[in-house]
Amino acid sequence: MLFKSRRTVRQLGFTLIELLVAISILGIVAVLGWRGLDAIVRARETLNEEMLQTRGVQLAFAQIENDCAHLMDPTMLSGQSVLTAAGSKLMLIRSFFDETQPVLFQVVVYNVIDGVLARRELTPTRERSVLLAEWQSAAQDTDGTPVIPLQKSTKAFTFRTWKQGETGWRMNGDDTLNTSDTSGQAVNNPTALSQKTPTLAGLEVSMQIQGREGSMTKIFLLGAN
Repeated sequence: MLFKSRRTVRQLGFTLIELLVAISILGIVAVLGWRGLDAIVRARETLNEEMLQTRGVQLAFAQIENDCAHLMDPTMLSGQSVLTAAGSKLMLIRSFFDETQPVLFQVVVYNVIDGVLARRELTPTRERSVLLAEWQSAAQDTDGTPVIPLQKSTKAFTFRTWKQGETGWRMNGDDTLNTSDTSGQAVNNPTALSQKTPTLAGLEVSMQIQGREGSMTKIFLLGAN
């Protein structure tokens, strides 16, 4: 009777081989589960990063659109640009509204520094001499104004402009009188020169983010339309 009891217990147990097989299967399942979880986490991180980048681009475009909509009337500053776009730098003079003061004007700068698109705005003023001095210091990046980061990992930040009276886009540009056509060739015809206008009508901004193919582009109307 005792012998049968021991035999029964022995039959209910597991052999070493069975335990090793079970542990191996559990190990394989754990590895597969860890790889699946790791892939999910990585995909989520990538998606979050792309969402942050998209949000940064949208905010940057929204801010540029607002500044362009309030661009200073170029006729108010004879002989002085109110917008210039070249390289990876955009400078403009915009109207600044304060309920307690008359309309003021301020210089705004967009620039890419170490891969970060940043915006800075100088002190609003109504003094022409102060405004011109601030424009000059901003052009030389000596104004010392704190910058507000808008978009990280900016690979390229480029512009094209459209002037009234012309029939095509030109790379970069400002609101001074053109002395070249849309292909960059000098215009020597006095009649053609007299027909040109210093007024910019549109600004095209293209932004390329590292890790993304292609550029995101948006066109802005300049001034109140």
